[in-house]
Amino acid sequence: ALIGAVVNMRIPSALGDLINILNEQATAGLSTAAEYMTGLRGPVMQLVSLYLCQGLATFAYISLLSHLGEKVACKMRKNLFESLLRQDVAFHDQRKTGELIDRLTSDVQDFKSSFKLCISQGIRSTTQTIGCICSLYSTSAKLTLALAATIPIIVLIGLFLNSGQLMSFLVSAQMIQRSLASLSVLSGSAVRGITAGSRVFEYIHLQPSIPITGGRKIPYHCLLGHLRFEDVHFTYPQRPDHEVLKGVTLDIKPCQTVALCGLSGAGKSTIASLAERFYDPTSGNITLDGVDITQLDPSWLRGRTIGYINQEPVLFSGSVEDNIRYGRPDATKDEVVSAAKLANADSFITNFPSGYATVVGERGLALSGGQKQRIAIARALLKNPSILILDEATSALDAESERLVQEALDRVMVDRTVLIIAHRLSTIKNADVIAVMKHGKVVEVGNHKELKKKGGIYSELIKLQESNG
Repeated sequence: ALIGAVVNMRIPSALGDLINILNEQATAGLSTAAEYMTGLRGPVMQLVSLYLCQGLATFAYISLLSHLGEKVACKMRKNLFESLLRQDVAFHDQRKTGELIDRLTSDVQDFKSSFKLCISQGIRSTTQTIGCICSLYSTSAKLTLALAATIPIIVLIGLFLNSGQLMSFLVSAQMIQRSLASLSVLSGSAVRGITAGSRVFEYIHLQPSIPITGGRKIPYHCLLGHLRFEDVHFTYPQRPDHEVLKGVTLDIKPCQTVALCGLSGAGKSTIASLAERFYDPTSGNITLDGVDITQLDPSWLRGRTIGYINQEPVLFSGSVEDNIRYGRPDATKDEVVSAAKLANADSFITNFPSGYATVVGERGLALSGGQKQRIAIARALLKNPSILILDEATSALDAESERLVQEALDRVMVDRTVLIIAHRLSTIKNADVIAVMKHGKVVEVGNHKELKKKGGIYSELIKLQESNG
């Protein structure tokens, strides 16, 4: 842009030289066309060279600036996306999906456009304005100093200039006018870019209330999987006036299967979210093997320590193998296949034309509900977590799919701590402990036989489900 602007400043002077030569030749009265062209050759070649240089410089800076702008936008999007992934669940609860997408797309695009415009037009317009003013002054200091005066004075002084000087002056003045007009447009674009950039960087520099990394890690060979909730109270950030958990105390011993049941809104899924430390409790403590989970590394806790399988597992638009390997990225192909076999998934995967290389589509659209669940179970088996959370894992499946999924779940639940969240009580009869929740409190604890014999809320839930078929 700077080279183009410098070349541009030479054009008025070259035009002035050409006009002066034309005047001189007309006054001299050259007789032949050859003499006429000989005199013009130098100025014309100079002018053509300047325009060629200007074109090349413009092409070069536009190409370089476009490349730079795309790199800046790409890095901004990457940094912003990484920042959004670092944020805690409460942050995403309080913001609309469209708002976050707008930051990633429109705001970054606005910033990129303004960045490119400010760099290119800013350098060019500023350089041309300063350079052309100097050119005006060198051409005619008097006329330059009289710019602020009235038109008659400018015209009067212009009478004493030869035609070449007048042409040079007018072209330079026109360039100044265009440059100043461009700078005025540039200011509006700069404001838009600054506004968009501030919104983007607001999220890039935002620190999550629950850090992604940092804290203690319990060695895996020492990890028992003893999870305990002690007088836990919790309120969601977006609903501060509604307490979801009210003094929950729950002891989940190592390799024990504990089931949570109760009506919708009782707080069952909230307990699962707190166990993975998506949120911190308002008061009370949650410990893993006696260590407060707020002192543990969240990435370690959610990585190999806790596995989570819900009603609608998250699958990505990649191959079946990649979706299973997401549980442990360093796993070998044999380990992936072994996990799929244990999850009753290998049979349907190998029936696909591309086998494990089959692309499942966005959110696993190419798979049935039972197939998605079995891939999620294979992922959990590959991850081999010490604690497994099952949130309505079989509630939306047909009878055959539920049988296959339940077989896989029975395998994955062996020798690990399991927390089951279920509405259908038929799926939790074999749990070691069943905790019944109501209005954010644990109101009954025991096994299936004990609670049914007790004739309390659990017994009422069974009768209610049996009456509803």
